[in-house]
Amino acid sequence: MPAEAKANKAQSSPLTERQEARRRRILHASAQLASRGGFDAVQMREVAESSQVALGTLYRYFPSKVHLLVATMQDQLEHMHGTLRKKPPTGETAAQRVAETLMRAFRALQREPHLADAMVRALTFADRGVSSEVDQVSRQTTAIILDAMGLENPTPEQLSAVRVIEHTWHSALTTWLSGRASIAQVRIDIETVCRLIDLTSTDD
Repeated sequence: MPAEAKANKAQSSPLTERQEARRRRILHASAQLASRGGFDAVQMREVAESSQVALGTLYRYFPSKVHLLVATMQDQLEHMHGTLRKKPPTGETAAQRVAETLMRAFRALQREPHLADAMVRALTFADRGVSSEVDQVSRQTTAIILDAMGLENPTPEQLSAVRVIEHTWHSALTTWLSGRASIAQVRIDIETVCRLIDLTSTDD
């Protein structure tokens, strides 16, 4: 679609300081509205008003609510990554550190259930037109996991394990939000899948 192509082109070019500030206001407004009322509360006109940008300007940055909320998830994960770096996990093994990290991220989302639900729903609704934003979410999640593992140059096998862990984490978050899994079950699933890291370890 022309609007999506235009937005992708704009996002691929470096933003000016003023444009970045505007984008941050938009993402902040999106998160605030989602925190109060979930997916349905994020209306593009209200986001534009809250972030003090014209509606047409908002659509140039984000062609749809799904684009906006997936970008909001990437932004939230980036903030989490910064927090996690300030207080790294303390587990003895890479698997333990990743499990601890993902549960800390899960608890952060648990504190904002409406926001978490809105972002996960957007990720579920995302089609190929939102692939750029979805890829950014995936890259941010991968970076969080690799940091916890203490890896800078992972092998293909390790990256494969990371992808499976990432899929499990998102799935666990979805099932918890829908009431189909308890927090205890989420922890068990996360700890179980993180054992894949031991199978791809190159230390031995």
